[in-house]
Amino acid sequence: MLNILLPSDGSELALDAVHHVLRLAQEGLQVSVVLANVQEPTYLYEMVLAPGAELLEASLAAGMHALEPAQALLDAAGLPYENEVGSGDPAHTLLDIAERYGCDVIVLGARGIGGLRDALLGSVSKTLLHDATIPVTVVKHAEPAESAEEAEAGAEIES
Repeated sequence: MLNILLPSDGSELALDAVHHVLRLAQEGLQVSVVLANVQEPTYLYEMVLAPGAELLEASLAAGMHALEPAQALLDAAGLPYENEVGSGDPAHTLLDIAERYGCDVIVLGARGIGGLRDALLGSVSKTLLHDATIPVTVVKHAEPAESAEEAEAGAEIES
């Protein structure tokens, strides 16, 4: 069974990776999933202003909430998964989670940046690709196909 680390922040791009894993499972690949979310670290001044347990509970709740859309998809498909909410630098925390759970691969959604969205990956994706000792699959977001009429209208406007 292939153990997959599936980072999720609840975004549409993160759900692209979930759909990719679901397709692999539908094609017969035996998978188990570790759903992971990484929250910003708690800083000292936040700990002074708010009781530590309350702040940690809020961070855990936010992380679990972010995992809910992915959980719903995995539940509907009947795929086994575990949840992990970490805190700290996202890429390195994800690498720690992958190691702790013995993951075989990391599958995550890509994030575009500005006008160069097709050329650039997000910094978490880049770091994972560079630093991971296991394979990393970055699932590119599929843009809706433009209809022939829309393409023609766009060409007329440009000329």
